[in-house]
Amino acid sequence: MPIAIKDSTIDITSEKLTKELAKEFTKYLKGGEFVFLYGEMGVGKTTFVKYFINEYQKLNNLTQTEITSPTFSLLNEYQVKDIRIKHYDLFRINRKEDINNLDIFEKDNKLITLIEWPQLIADKNIKFITLTFNYLNQLNDRTVDIKV
Repeated sequence: MPIAIKDSTIDITSEKLTKELAKEFTKYLKGGEFVFLYGEMGVGKTTFVKYFINEYQKLNNLTQTEITSPTFSLLNEYQVKDIRIKHYDLFRINRKEDINNLDIFEKDNKLITLIEWPQLIADKNIKFITLTFNYLNQLNDRTVDIKV
């Protein structure tokens, strides 16, 4: 399935479409990127992250591991050969000051940082990719808007 990634709106109504998008997305992230994932609860952010990390593992001939939401731990970290993937979920963060203690903006060309619920991040003086997950048609359909 050819997908235009940059500045696109993509249908992810089915889990299969979400998986295909995540697979395509692995071709674009090589390290050093920050990805902000916006969207309501249950719209597919963590599912996308799961398929993204599993595809990265598959491409590197590694066993695909269980990918869970870091809602309670705030951060899950995965090593995929020489690339580290940090998956943050900031849903439980209430104060902007608490973001500073997480060292989210570590700059490393061997690191991909995925951040769910990035609304509280005040300092956005970094280059980042935005994925905005949306419900449509009374929650029956879903899309993701990608801004690079």
